[in-house]
Amino acid sequence: MPHNIAILGASGYTGAELVRIIATHPSFRIVALTGDRKAGQPMVSVFPHLRHLDLPDLVKIEQLDYSGIDLVFCALPHTTSQSVIPSIPKSVKVVDLSADFRLRDPEAYAKWYGKAHDAVDMQAEAVYGLTEFYRDDIRGSRFVAGTGCNAATGLYALLPLMQGGVIDLDDIVLDLKAATTGAGRSLKEHLLLSELYESVKGYSMGGKHRHLGEFDQELSKAAGREVRVQLTPHLLPAARGIVMSCYLKGDAEMVHKALQNAYMDEVFIEVLPFGEVPQMKDVRASNFCHIGVVGDRVSGRATVIAALDNLTKGSSGQAVQNANLMLGEEETAGLMLAPVYP
Repeated sequence: MPHNIAILGASGYTGAELVRIIATHPSFRIVALTGDRKAGQPMVSVFPHLRHLDLPDLVKIEQLDYSGIDLVFCALPHTTSQSVIPSIPKSVKVVDLSADFRLRDPEAYAKWYGKAHDAVDMQAEAVYGLTEFYRDDIRGSRFVAGTGCNAATGLYALLPLMQGGVIDLDDIVLDLKAATTGAGRSLKEHLLLSELYESVKGYSMGGKHRHLGEFDQELSKAAGREVRVQLTPHLLPAARGIVMSCYLKGDAEMVHKALQNAYMDEVFIEVLPFGEVPQMKDVRASNFCHIGVVGDRVSGRATVIAALDNLTKGSSGQAVQNANLMLGEEETAGLMLAPVYP
């Protein structure tokens, strides 16, 4: 029997990506789509590339009937999910793609997002959705909070090294290159083509990037003590994709071996041969993350580079991967699409 799926916020980029992925899923059936500003419109009028699919029209969240729905993907803007998810019946499983429930500590949420959390009790309930590290918790959960795409990229590179003790935990520098869809679909002047084209722009520098809250939370948990990284984000003139370069103190070959050992049985995490560098184009529109390690001319230094697609492995693909576990499906179901190249 197919699982009935609803997508809240289907008129955004992650909502459209969920539709694209679920269209080929053997056991998921989309029965409801919401998009408040686009309510009443067919999905094809919002995303013409989905014209070949038979999809329900967009409705307002208030019009949604949850009876018969097995799982809801919540692809709403940040700070919106916390007012919507508490009203979803407890019989319905939820995967949230926003930032609202990623941080377990209400004070940490208030620090990074500038407001008190409106559903603190549900913060404690949410399982952090980094699938490869929380698989067992996710499988038995009713409510999963998806990671930030930038945080996921860095955590895939760093978490095995925390656990393996092969790097200096007090000297971690992250250089982030991210495409524009990570900022959502709403109009923003700095994302206009004429503003961004032929340029690379730093943003949220000086320890202000909100995903640092996730790094603080997850790296400190893995290390068993406080870990604080330096993160320098840059915006690329590209639609989708992330590359994270992690500058570390540690033996490069030991770092590479630790990553190989950690991910040898993981379908979606590919550790490249030593010295090979991943690129965004090799993972475009896929649920794969590629990780490379190179040494430095200075002994005892290593660079780990991770690349993934922010809309797929960094968000909607990860969400489907988690939903598969929650609903008892094969974890890879609907997700073995090859990257789009060139």
